Amino acid sequence: MPSEGGKATVRFGGDGVCLVSAVPDQGFTVSTEQEEPKTLTVTFSASRHRSEITATTQPQSRADVKEVSW
Repeated sequence: MPSEGGKATVRFGGDGVCLVSAVPDQGFTVSTEQEEPKTLTVTFSASRHRSEITATTQPQSRADVKEVSW
């Protein structure tokens, strides 16, 4: 899943979603958050921009990208 801050690869399965890789673009850092197996958030952060990729298996497998600049 590409974003302005980098690219994340996830795998969807019967038990939830898991991170395969997260590669930030130049000037960005990456962090992940997964409080439950069915939802994973990958965040690419820079000084004036944040890309947030949320992958979930509820109610169906999908990934959404949210871009925020300030």
